[in-house]
Amino acid sequence: MVTGNMGEADRGQRGKQADWRLARILVPYALRHQVLLFLAMGLLIPLAIAEAVQPILIGQVVSLVVSFLRGETTNEILWFLQNQSLGRGIQIIVILLALTITIKLTLTGIQGYQVQKVGQHITADIRDDLFDHVTSLSSRFFDRTPVGRLITRLTSDVEALGDVFSTGAIGIVGDMFSMLVIVAAMFLRNWQLASLLLLMLLPVTVLVVYFQQQYRKANYRAREELSTLNSSLQENIVGVGVVQLFRRERFNSEMYRSINQRYVQQVDRTIFFDSAVSATLEWISLVAIAGVLWQGGLLVNQGVIELGQLTTFVLFAQRLFDPLRQFAEKFTAIQAGLTSLERVSDLLAEPVEIRDKVISQHTSPQRSASLVLPNSPAAGRIQFDHVWFGYKDDDFVLRDLTFTIEPGEKVALVGPTGAGKSSIIRILSRLYEISQGRILLDGVDIRDLPQSELRRWMSIILQDGFLFAGDIKRNISLGESYSFEDIKRAAEATNVARFIEQLPDGYDTLLRQRGTNLSGGQKQLLAFARAAVRNPPLLVLDEATANLDVVTEAMIQEAMEKLLAGRTAIIIAHRLSTIRNVDRILVLKQGQLVEVGSHNELLRQDGLYASLYKLQMLEG
Repeated sequence: MVTGNMGEADRGQRGKQADWRLARILVPYALRHQVLLFLAMGLLIPLAIAEAVQPILIGQVVSLVVSFLRGETTNEILWFLQNQSLGRGIQIIVILLALTITIKLTLTGIQGYQVQKVGQHITADIRDDLFDHVTSLSSRFFDRTPVGRLITRLTSDVEALGDVFSTGAIGIVGDMFSMLVIVAAMFLRNWQLASLLLLMLLPVTVLVVYFQQQYRKANYRAREELSTLNSSLQENIVGVGVVQLFRRERFNSEMYRSINQRYVQQVDRTIFFDSAVSATLEWISLVAIAGVLWQGGLLVNQGVIELGQLTTFVLFAQRLFDPLRQFAEKFTAIQAGLTSLERVSDLLAEPVEIRDKVISQHTSPQRSASLVLPNSPAAGRIQFDHVWFGYKDDDFVLRDLTFTIEPGEKVALVGPTGAGKSSIIRILSRLYEISQGRILLDGVDIRDLPQSELRRWMSIILQDGFLFAGDIKRNISLGESYSFEDIKRAAEATNVARFIEQLPDGYDTLLRQRGTNLSGGQKQLLAFARAAVRNPPLLVLDEATANLDVVTEAMIQEAMEKLLAGRTAIIIAHRLSTIRNVDRILVLKQGQLVEVGSHNELLRQDGLYASLYKLQMLEG
């Protein structure tokens, strides 16, 4: 119970901070489009003046009629209407009213278009920066963050944040400016009635602040439930095969229905508070008009003001509360945007764990040059120097690991499941940062190398090759500027060209998302073509032939021999029969190096490797 209360207090505090962070985050984006922004802001002045002038002009009509009936001119009639006939005075007022209406309609349309345009640009800019930031985060962040939650923040949360500006921020500034002009006009006409209307704004302010806080809490919970809902949806769609094979359709549907119901309950709370704001403003505006009529009627009877001025203040009361009504209409978008801001700013504040080192201007030319690895198969001495690594700080997967791989050497990593083989590849490519120790390439700490340079130096073929929607060519080049001849040459060198040319459109064949219109073996073959076209000094094979049938594996084995010739290779394989010809085998157990040697040497040692090999031979 205490934890829940602390959570509410923490959210309330974060909500207050978010109001300030809104300006801090949105203003720099808005300033990227200064011309459109200042144009939209500049149009607020004539709009507010036109809004305040209309009640005065209508009050002047009443004053003219009263003066005509009495046969005398009152001092409430404006100077340019004095000594005018009733018909002529009304004609002038109608022209002025038509002019203010024309100005208001024209400028409202222009301003609305400019504000929406700026809002869409801001939304696009935030989404671009958020995407760049998310793709810069380390794999550790994605291990603990559901994909559905990220998608919610990159789409609906960013859209809601953009709506704060396009439908809320400028609108509120315009409404506040309009209210200030109306208040100034009211005090110039009559301070008693103006003071009454200002006093009526106090309860509105208190109630709106209260409902705003309650709405913020409910909307925060609703957005969290929506993230959970999207995560559940994404998980079930990706794993639909398992769901169907194990007959979990009904069970998963009940789970989804339960999450959906929680989301609906929180949305209902946001609807309640949104409706409460609208209803409160409507009632208080009616009370304000009644108050003006009551006090104004007394002042008319006392001869302090004329009927025309009372009419003006009744209209002022309506115009004064119109911006508040518009605020009520924007209330949902504003509060949803503020809630989304908390979530988006949390994501933007997520630290980029793995960064390139900034090379100082004082760095010597020799030192600066050493930070770039040469693209030569002869280069690349890999040293693990007392390396410790864990996915969690208190749970190490690799412990005090020390070994060296010489240039051009073929090394295999073997060991039981969970020994840390794939973890070595992940930290070598800096998908994760090591906890202690050093990893050196030609004597240079990989943390001193630009990540793009480090990853250009190696190609990694994983067990499950990921394919993007697009054609075969783009899935091999992956956006780099390789010519079609280079792509075709790489495909031929890896014996992949044969199956590509059998596809309906050859290299132009379109692949569906994740390459679902190819077999697992065909997808793996494309991964080999990706590696070949890049011609890397280091090649890493992480169970790369696990998804290949016997015929396909035979095709790729010949290509692998060509691909591995003259370059350094690290091979992870569970089938020990495939690594008998490597130069050395590193045997791992629980994150530690327990045996090193060639296939024959390790068999003679009769240790862990020999046990694993004999077990596989028996299974075979």
